[in-house]
Amino acid sequence: MDLDLGKTEMKKGSCASLLCALVVVVVVLAEARVTKAVTCNPLELRPCLGAFTSGQPPSAGCCDKLREQKPCLCGYIKNPDLKQFVNSPSTRRVVSACGVPYPTC
Repeated sequence: MDLDLGKTEMKKGSCASLLCALVVVVVVLAEARVTKAVTCNPLELRPCLGAFTSGQPPSAGCCDKLREQKPCLCGYIKNPDLKQFVNSPSTRRVVSACGVPYPTC
């Protein structure tokens, strides 16, 4: 009887270990999806060039890139070489048209 009890304890321990490992894998995969790093590169906003310069409405691709680059906008505003472009009325119009809040840095 002691032998059967030991097997049952072993099965419970193995199941618990397997469950813990599965939970860890799920958590790691979920965090990997959430923490997608954004590379701040103003050249990523090329799909918006026409909207920035000619007043045409922004494309879906432009809006997607603006949303993606949103965490970078303050850095672009603080960059002396980019500030004039990011602060322009046309850029503010495009950002607004895409539903991206203009940053307050």
